[in-house]
Amino acid sequence: MKTFTSSSRAIISLGVLAALASGCANMSETQRNTAIGGGLGALAGVAIGDSKQSAAIGAGVGALGAYIWTTQMAEKKAAMEKATAGTGVDVTQTADNQLKMNIPSDISFDTGHANIKSNLQPILDQFAQGLNSQPNSEIRIVGHTDSTGSDSINNPLSVNRAASARDYLVSRGVDGRRIQIDGRGSSEPIGDNNTEAGRARNRRIEIFLAERSVAAR
Repeated sequence: MKTFTSSSRAIISLGVLAALASGCANMSETQRNTAIGGGLGALAGVAIGDSKQSAAIGAGVGALGAYIWTTQMAEKKAAMEKATAGTGVDVTQTADNQLKMNIPSDISFDTGHANIKSNLQPILDQFAQGLNSQPNSEIRIVGHTDSTGSDSINNPLSVNRAASARDYLVSRGVDGRRIQIDGRGSSEPIGDNNTEAGRARNRRIEIFLAERSVAAR
């Protein structure tokens, strides 16, 4: 079997990029996103080497990168922006085409508790609407805390907050098998834990909605 040097792998990688650039010109947005996901996998496989292992890794990266931004995703983003206006919830499209909602603690959970506050319920009600018409979509909920308290308290608290949001969505008709939950405790701060304002930013849950192309399932 032919062995590629690092330089030749780099040349092949550039070739893959060039092919993607030229081939995507006449594609729809959905087709471009799918092609880019597969292309990332190809680049990863080339960069690692030409073994069967690297081919498998490349294919896996391609599958992981195959989130697509459809009309339904755009409509869901607009609906969530309207539903959360003025609440402090941040609704964004991530670089890999996921819809992300960053929900601060002042409308989601009381300090030290995992019970959903009433302010969060209408937001989750809106989020649940229409999800059954997106069978290829996946939901991930991640809980976070500030650094107050020990990991033995914060880690399960962050998981329990994510679980509460999941259970509420299930009560609104969302299939629980489509929802993954995780808790990061205080390990991923977005604010300064030395200030009250920073700690408030860190106490949050993040809800992600992602849609895969049929080919990537």
